[in-house]
Amino acid sequence: MAALLALPIGLAACQSGSEGEGALGAIAAGGTAEAASSAQVASGPAKASESLGKGPVKVAMILPLSAGGAAGDRGRKIRDAAALAMADLGNDLITLNVEDTGGDDARARTLTTGALASGAKLVIGPSEPGAVRQLGSVSGSNRPLVLALADNYAGAPGVYSVRLNEADSAAAGAAAIAAKGARKFVLFMAEGEAGKATEKRVANSLSIYGASLAVALPFGPATGGSEKAVADMQALVSDPQAIVVAGGSANPAPLVAALRAKGMLGKDVSLVGSNRWLEHGIDDPTLQGAYIATLDSAEIGPIAERFRKTYNYEPDVNVAYGYDTVALAAGIASALGPKGFTKKVIENPTGFRGSTGVFRFREDGAGERAMPFFRVDKGKLKLVEKSTSGF
Repeated sequence: MAALLALPIGLAACQSGSEGEGALGAIAAGGTAEAASSAQVASGPAKASESLGKGPVKVAMILPLSAGGAAGDRGRKIRDAAALAMADLGNDLITLNVEDTGGDDARARTLTTGALASGAKLVIGPSEPGAVRQLGSVSGSNRPLVLALADNYAGAPGVYSVRLNEADSAAAGAAAIAAKGARKFVLFMAEGEAGKATEKRVANSLSIYGASLAVALPFGPATGGSEKAVADMQALVSDPQAIVVAGGSANPAPLVAALRAKGMLGKDVSLVGSNRWLEHGIDDPTLQGAYIATLDSAEIGPIAERFRKTYNYEPDVNVAYGYDTVALAAGIASALGPKGFTKKVIENPTGFRGSTGVFRFREDGAGERAMPFFRVDKGKLKLVEKSTSGF
């Protein structure tokens, strides 16, 4: 059987001192499945802190292990996946120190600050939004790189967004439609900074194909809602070839219904949504036919079977994030040693191959992913293309 995970795509050809330059080719970050199955995996109930592995490179992981609800569930899945990745790949390369925030933002800030000063080469986490936002303002030439796990985080220099966010999903979906020939796009986006980040990403993605945004309009309570947004669009642009709706936490159905009522979604106009549509469900008939680029949580790669056997529960995308971040750390440590944890290596434009597909990190901290492209069909996602990319 093939290696469990190959990453980074670019590191294998690195020579000492090259800092990630060159055409890297893929490195096998894991051995065979048979060899991996004999590795010892740390398991059991969540602990306030624990140390995994005995490698020379120190990595910190900050998770909401004892938090209630979905946050704690995510944290524990990421921890279990990290332990699996350590057993498979990292035990002799890195020492992973795992700390529990309990889901408390103040504690997350304290633990993160401590991790930054601990001598760690890389920090994985936290997932608390306030603590992650604070990291963007922390300076210092010796500050370790951070792979942040917060939802819908846009990224900042040196603080990279690991989770798929709306900007990435919308950009990839728009790019897929532009690749088919559409050139004139309209974007409906969330209010505030999140919407501005989405606008920037979508515009950059479209430019690769010679397409552009005719207009970008925020919508939500502060801007008058769906009816006002559609009226503004009609006043500003005519005959768009595609409309992208990426409204953050807002339910997209009322806006899409308003577009249909005004005849703005004819057969020659493609409707593009985002991964955040899935938070509200896609069984509303008005969303029929929309396109969405997102991860397929049912297909997280070759680690899934190993994870099930080890922990006796079903893996999801959180497992993929946990495994991939630790595998990336192990891959860099193996190829380049402690000196390999630099912005130049992490921001390698070739990217990395993980259990969620190919991904890379940009200079501004944004994550970019190749991902499946789906069409909404009778309330479900129907695969259109196995992989499409916003980069």
